[in-house]
Amino acid sequence: MILLTKLILAHLIGDFLLQPKSWVERKEKSGLKSPVIYVHGLIHGALVWLMIWDFRCWALALTITIVHVGIDAVKVNFQSKNNQTKWFVIDQILHLLSITALWLLFFKPDIQFLNYFENPNLWIYTTAVLFLSLVCGIIIQILLTQWTEEIDIEKEKSLPNAGRYIGILERLLVFIFVILGRWEAIGFLITAKSVFRFGDLRDARNRKMTEYILIGTLLSFGIAILTGMLVVWLVKAP
Repeated sequence: MILLTKLILAHLIGDFLLQPKSWVERKEKSGLKSPVIYVHGLIHGALVWLMIWDFRCWALALTITIVHVGIDAVKVNFQSKNNQTKWFVIDQILHLLSITALWLLFFKPDIQFLNYFENPNLWIYTTAVLFLSLVCGIIIQILLTQWTEEIDIEKEKSLPNAGRYIGILERLLVFIFVILGRWEAIGFLITAKSVFRFGDLRDARNRKMTEYILIGTLLSFGIAILTGMLVVWLVKAP
């Protein structure tokens, strides 16, 4: 695993420390016509070779260089101003997947992948995370439908989908705190959200919105806590 860690470290250094913003802009503007994209790929290959420090790994370094340039080329070809965030995430996922695949191909580590899938805890945690991140938001939205009709959510000044992502993050954080047994951290999270979220909703004219947000927050925290407690019980169950 230390070799895989070194490969990932080389990627992080090459993509985030040794890549100036001007290079990113030139790649996005000119794509494969820009020499920067090839220099950037060569830097990644050199970093891989330096991290492993074995001349025999030149083939791996060269392959990572080519694959990295190819992934960057796909990104700059399909990326636009409206989907930069999505393609940043896709780009990083593809890089990490390619690095892992090449690590498996070149070093052939003795890893029994099927054993991981046979572990019941993997499925318990996966189900809980999927429930809290995607399913739970829909459930809360349905439960609040009768009050949503009385409040024009569209007129509220807010970033697009900000509430959805805040809900997902807070539920996952609460879930992690319950799993770790850090109940005091949940109290701190509730206090922090109360200060930032309800500070501007103290006027009488905002009473309905305040109550709406409070109900949604308590539902979100409550479901996350119950889910965490259930997971702890299932993991510890014989």
